[in-house]
Amino acid sequence: MAMWDRIKDQAKTLQQQAQGARGTGGHGGQGALGAPGAHGRSGHGSSGGSRAQLVGVLKSQLTSLKAELKSGAFRDASMAMCALVAAADGHVDPTERQHVESLILSNDVLQNFPPEQLRQRFNQHVDQLAFDFPQGRTQVLQEIAKAAKKPAEARAVVQTGFVIAGADGYVAPAEEQVLREACSVLGLSPQEFGL
Repeated sequence: MAMWDRIKDQAKTLQQQAQGARGTGGHGGQGALGAPGAHGRSGHGSSGGSRAQLVGVLKSQLTSLKAELKSGAFRDASMAMCALVAAADGHVDPTERQHVESLILSNDVLQNFPPEQLRQRFNQHVDQLAFDFPQGRTQVLQEIAKAAKKPAEARAVVQTGFVIAGADGYVAPAEEQVLREACSVLGLSPQEFGL
């Protein structure tokens, strides 16, 4: 558990730095990136940099836990999380689906699992979301919730979603919302992840 405590301390420190960078304009994780219509891709100063830093820290934390993240529950919940992030705005175009799938297959931690298993589970969830987003979202969140039994895996699922969402250097408001929903079903505080 000492390693997990160290990781939590790193995340908390980075979260405090990100909140400090937002200054008085932020409200509990809703800085320039969380504002509706703000795209954070340019002209948003340190908030974008802080979010990119957070993604980097979460990615390295995941890598440090790679040996522990080998369960089927983690695999399935992570693929559900990735699908939910990909479809956060209510639809997934083929280019976005392919992009997220390539991010999944190149993710160091997810290389614990056979690529075809990851691809199959991810696409199954995306298909559910594309067919009927509200019903698919409910099913995907139920799959994510299965990781709640092991707190380290639950956190890793959210971290995986955050890393996928932030791969382009920006986490959209719709992606932040689904990450908060995942935190809720996993019994985690969104503030732990700067949300």
